[in-house]
This record gives sequence, C-alpha cells and structure tokens, in this order.
Amino acid sequence: MSSIPGSGAPRPYQSYVYAYPHKTAYRPFPESGRPALRERWAGERKDALSLYLHVPFCEIRCGFCNLFTRIGAPDELTTRYLDALDRQATAVRDALGDAEPVRFAAAAFGGGTPTFLTAGELDRLCDIAEKRMGADLRAVPLSVETSPATATADRLTVLADRGATRLSIGVQSFADEEARAAVRPQRRADVESALARIRDARIPVLNIDLIYGIDGQTERTWRRSLDAALAWQPEELYLYPLYVRPLTGLGRAGEAGDQAWDAQRLLLYREGRDHLLSHGYEQVSMRMFRRTDAPPQGADDYACQTDGMIGLGCGARSYTSTLHYSFDYAVDMREIRGIIDTYTATEDFSRAEVGREVDEDEARRRHLLQSLLQAEGMEVAGYRKRFGRHPAEDFRCELDRFADLGWLDESAAPDRLMLTAEGLAYSDAVGPELFSPAVRADMAAYELK
Repeated sequence: MSSIPGSGAPRPYQSYVYAYPHKTAYRPFPESGRPALRERWAGERKDALSLYLHVPFCEIRCGFCNLFTRIGAPDELTTRYLDALDRQATAVRDALGDAEPVRFAAAAFGGGTPTFLTAGELDRLCDIAEKRMGADLRAVPLSVETSPATATADRLTVLADRGATRLSIGVQSFADEEARAAVRPQRRADVESALARIRDARIPVLNIDLIYGIDGQTERTWRRSLDAALAWQPEELYLYPLYVRPLTGLGRAGEAGDQAWDAQRLLLYREGRDHLLSHGYEQVSMRMFRRTDAPPQGADDYACQTDGMIGLGCGARSYTSTLHYSFDYAVDMREIRGIIDTYTATEDFSRAEVGREVDEDEARRRHLLQSLLQAEGMEVAGYRKRFGRHPAEDFRCELDRFADLGWLDESAAPDRLMLTAEGLAYSDAVGPELFSPAVRADMAAYELK
C-alpha cells in the first residue's frame, strides 16, 4: 500500500475499483484454448442475470477519460457496430441455452455515450436486448448513460417509451472554466437545458455525475456545482475524484498527483459528502449518494456477488462464477479504433477472447472487496454461507491493518463488517489492498496501449 511521503498514512486515491479483477489483469486466451461460452455457462444460475450493452462512441473525449470509447463514428460505423452487437447477442443467447430458465433482473446501456446513437438506433439497441436476449426492459430496472449534448428530446422519448428507469448524465462541473480545465468543453446553459429535457421525459431516476479535484476548483466553486445539481433534485448523485491516467488527455499534458492534491481532493470529498447528507441524501458508497425518498432501483454498485453478468459490445465484461471475459482493452484512440473495427468484422462470437479465470481465492477477495466498499458493509453470514469461513480467517492481516488505521467500524453489529466514515473516504486505498499477488503482478505487467 503506497503512502503519502513523510506521513506514513496511505494515499487515499490509488485505484477506483469498480470491478475486480481489473481488465488490465485480463489476458488473451490462446487461439486453441478459447473458452466456449456454451460450456462455461452450462450449470450456471441464469435466473437473475444482469445485462449490459456497451456503445463505444462519444462526441468528445474528456481529458480525464480512460473508458473504451472513440470520438465520432464515420462511414456508417454505428450501423456496422449494431449489426455486430446483434450477431453477438444471438450467439450469446444460444450459448445460455434453455435447459434452465434465463431471466434478466437488471439492464444497463453504457459506454462511451449510448445516446450518441440516433433515436432510431436506440430503438434498435433496445430490440437487441429484448428480441435477441429476451430481456423485458419494461419490467426490470434499465439504466442509461447520457451527456448534455446528446440528451435530445427524441432520444429521451425512445428511452422513456422503452422502459428506462434511470438516466445518468455526466456533468462533472457546472463551472464552464472547470469543464474546460478537465478538457470537457461545455456551457452551463447547455447542461441546464439537457437537465430540463431529462426531467420533461419523466424517467424516474436522474443521476448527476460531478468531479472534484479539477485544476482551479475551490471549496466555493465545488459548493456552487453541488448546489446547481441539487436544484434539479436528482434522485442520485455520484461524486468522483479526478484521476489523471496514462494515455488520457490530462495524462498526455503531464498532470500528476501529489500530496497537496490528495489533501485537496479529500477536503472537497468531505465537503461534498457532508453537504449532500445535510440535504436529504444517504451515502451508499464513497461515490454514490441517493435521495432518501428516491424510488428503488436494481442492485447497487459492487452488490452483485453470485449472479452472472452478460456484457455485449467490444468494451463490455461478462462474468460467470469462474470466468470473467471481454474483448481487448485500450485507452489510446488509434488502438481503440482498431479494436472496434475488428469487433464489427467478427462473425463468430461463440468463444471468449480475452479474460481471466477466477478461482475461489479470487472469488473471496471479490466478495469482500465489493461488499466492504458499500456503506452498509458486508453480512458475515453471507460470506460464511458462500465460502464456509469467517472473512477474518482469510483476510486477517488486511482486516487488522484496516482496523489499525481506524477504517473498520468497531461499533457495527457482530455479523457485519463495515467501514467507518474515514474508511469510506479511503475506499480507493482499501480496494487495492485486497488485490491478490497474482492480479497485482499481471496489472503491473500490462502494457498500456
């Protein structure tokens, strides 16, 4: 665990753990040994699957973004991409078989920016989810990501009509100069117009993403962005610390983190957390805050432990109990374009191409990591039922370390492991501490592209 120089305290912003193992720990399977999806899904429970459709296109590439996405889609690329997505969905549904019931409990469209697609293309995206995969989008939570420029009335009408229950919009900052500093050219007036259109569409849950730690941002300007977001009474708010990652716009500009920046981000995090808690929101995780009267949605971040995930699209992940798989991963725009072109030309989607086998040790780490990073913590009984042991038997050193740092809530019920408020603040240090040596080694050996 890396530390702030001279303090002995762990650095608070080491890695955003939104999935484990990270895709940089994935590797291509040998051509002769690529796992057959039909074999790997045989015997898996399929009655509460999550479905994710990935759209790798954006109108701009923000300076902080390391997502798998490209700018624009020339020469009918979106049509070719949806054709490939249709072929993949057909192959995956065939691989799931009909020996056991196949049911989807939640669905999401992400990216990139799914609303980069036209209204007609969004309709087709929904058709792929429903007609090819068998998901009932009007009967399950459906979350869709959007941007101020693409949240147009015709697109929102399609999503509302097809059953979208949650729309997440990346605003990042309501201050134009901060948006420019994050290499995200936008005007507050356009953001406000987009939010008005979203509210007019009457999609039940609005989520607004904000970022703290932007160059030039102060407590005062951060509070202004928070208040501007609160004026729309969003059911959810995500507060993200700015990261500067290799091969991104900010990374190429030579930005770097240091002790002062860590302290500034922690200060702004606490300001944002306390402000939202005082305005009727509850904290779900370090990043997620939900209005206490918001309608319930599907499983929260990190909550899915035993149910499978079906990911469609070249940037999506899929999870069985023993295999995580996807396609190749890149951040550099030229590499991404090549991967998308390869995906659109693919005819056979019956086997996994890139991924990682997940043994019981990794499953235990994933269960603890993803549960502990929730504000409500982890039920020890659930861990014991799944693995036959108390988590302290598997992670004594790590849990003792967290306790010594004041990150474990000693007042929690005996059957629950919970982080303290300070522990939640250090979630991006807690998560990496639970990575296995093998995953650490493969992440370190990964060649950025």
